[in-house]
Amino acid sequence: MEPAEYALMDAAEDRMWWYRALHARLLASLQPIRGTVLDAGCGTGGFLAYLRARRPDLMATGLEYNEAAAIRAQAKSGAAVARGSANAVPFADGRFDAIVSADVLCHGAVDPAAALREFRRTLKPGGRLIVNMPAYAWMLSAHDRQVHNARRQTAGATAAMLREAGFAAIRARYWNSLLLPLMILQRKVLASDAASSDVAPFPPWLDTILHATTDIERRLPLALPFGGSVLAIAEKS
Repeated sequence: MEPAEYALMDAAEDRMWWYRALHARLLASLQPIRGTVLDAGCGTGGFLAYLRARRPDLMATGLEYNEAAAIRAQAKSGAAVARGSANAVPFADGRFDAIVSADVLCHGAVDPAAALREFRRTLKPGGRLIVNMPAYAWMLSAHDRQVHNARRQTAGATAAMLREAGFAAIRARYWNSLLLPLMILQRKVLASDAASSDVAPFPPWLDTILHATTDIERRLPLALPFGGSVLAIAEKS
């Protein structure tokens, strides 16, 4: 990512509505897991800190390519954070009971096929992979350029990618569905071509409304067939 994006992430990820919504979904996806968890592409450590506070029974480790971000992630979370790339995970075969990788496979420096091979290699048999991806190629925007996203994709394409990598029991669902019209308005109608980021402080009242909307959606009995992001869960067969 652009260096400024790490600073924005570091400042926002413990309170901005989108991060809080993502972290809640990642945590719920780890509910049945016991043992070791890798946050692959942990950035400045927001989810690692969230996970350690709420699941102290798990042995959580981070992996981050950017040195400054890795240092910050370790300080913020108290977890061990290794320097390295998702394309060549620096851990032994079968090390982890679960791997979380949020908005990493979309990055221009990441080879999704290589990263998924590495995730599968370092998972234990039956281990769980949790992946978050930004949805829809037509939604690429200035923010994606700032964070060096090279791909956005549908739930079907995400499931197919995991299936091709040898994963089983795949469930890929959209989320951030109720706010998708606002995302389209912001990214495709109101936004300029200038470099800009979606990570920014929101007025408290607006942040509360946006987060409440994602929370209402999370409690719906069925996932909606569209959304701004894709959350996929798969298992190593």
